[in-house]
Amino acid sequence: MSATDFITLTGLRVRAHHGVFDFEREQGQDFVIDVVVWLDLAPASGGDDLAATVHYGELAEAVTAAVSSDPVDLIETVAERVAAVALSFSAAQRTRVTVHKPDAPISVPFGDVSVTIERGR
Repeated sequence: MSATDFITLTGLRVRAHHGVFDFEREQGQDFVIDVVVWLDLAPASGGDDLAATVHYGELAEAVTAAVSSDPVDLIETVAERVAAVALSFSAAQRTRVTVHKPDAPISVPFGDVSVTIERGR
């Protein structure tokens, strides 16, 4: 298997109700998700076979469902959920997930807050 092949999904915007503060859970906010999935693309490209790869549309839908479900306190927990979703695709070998919280309740000016995790089989 090739560890150098990957599919990237960036900037997936999901409205959800995560956070440690009550107002975050009540009002909700946008989270921006980036996912990289490493896999061997040779079987898919060699046979022009969608079943041999990770369908990025299905990945986007599954990630959206996971992020928008049951509220949690930490974006670290959200990232773990997304990693589990990415690795649930049989062709996936490893994943990197970044969860951005652009409207985090921080009292000073900032550009972004995010966490990034990497997980593999």
